[in-house]
Amino acid sequence: MNDWSWIEPAIVIFGLAVITVVSRSFFMIPERELPLPDWLKRGLKYAPLAALTAVIAPEILMTRGELIDTFLDARIPAVLSATAYYFWRRGILGTIVVGMVVYLPLHIGWNW
Repeated sequence: MNDWSWIEPAIVIFGLAVITVVSRSFFMIPERELPLPDWLKRGLKYAPLAALTAVIAPEILMTRGELIDTFLDARIPAVLSATAYYFWRRGILGTIVVGMVVYLPLHIGWNW
């Protein structure tokens, strides 16, 4: 008896690879730059910030799919201190370090 259970995952992986290659190379196919309206060019400048906010905000403000209901959560002082450091020094690495230095003792040490 042949076990063909591997065929469906293989087709899915191949299909996803093809879709990824086509969608990523779509902008390299034309020989000249695609004309975009000015309002769209200005709007695309904010796309990375919007995507980052969409990923990070739920991680900071929610636990198990619900909004946090207490201030005894280590994420809040960590975010506030990291934000303060960023506006003080404008350094990304320092912002991450400060946030983690505040977060880890509160989360691991005090079980916040």
